[in-house]
Amino acid sequence: MKTKLPILYSFRRCPYAMRARLALQSSNQQCELREIILRDKPESMLDASPKGTVPVLLLPDGTVLEESLDIMLWALNRHDPQGWLSPDAGSLDEMLTLIKHCETDFKPHLDRYKYPNRYEDVDALEQRDIAENFLIKLEALLNRSGYLFGPSPSLADMALAPFIRQFSKVDPDWFARLNYPSVQKWLTEFLDSPIFRAILKKYPRWESGDRETLFPENEPH
Repeated sequence: MKTKLPILYSFRRCPYAMRARLALQSSNQQCELREIILRDKPESMLDASPKGTVPVLLLPDGTVLEESLDIMLWALNRHDPQGWLSPDAGSLDEMLTLIKHCETDFKPHLDRYKYPNRYEDVDALEQRDIAENFLIKLEALLNRSGYLFGPSPSLADMALAPFIRQFSKVDPDWFARLNYPSVQKWLTEFLDSPIFRAILKKYPRWESGDRETLFPENEPH
């Protein structure tokens, strides 16, 4: 008898959705992928998660995970072949603290830099300069061993890289001139990695009645 799979509502370019797909890809936790368009969200997604943001993971038992970090931890706690939850330097709590700093000290300013017209009385360049302070913290961590918590990628690297990517793409020329060589190298390696290329694959928009799309595409663990 076929086992019912979790259902993942996702949007390819959203950094939060990227986080979830990275962990699902790494842990080889297969799900039914439903690629959506944010301006036209399906009712089935809104029924499961009325707040209407991606990613949303609907588990077979009816549990709804609607935070990207919760989805990452769910997948990696089931299977973590690359040891993302067990870094060589630091602890899970330290990684979660850094991720929290990204979400509170960096992401709000990134949003105001990237989308200044969505906010009142916002100077985009001022917001960019404030956001840049977070890169100083990352540069210091990366200078130690190449990744944020040791010589190999961890949960923190994969949870933060999609947002640094987003920051870099607002003004690529300006970002390329920044004097953060370790951050630049780390981001380039992430963008060139097989796992990032795998999760950035384009899928057609999901509509009710469509044949299921499996993600990741390889056989599940």
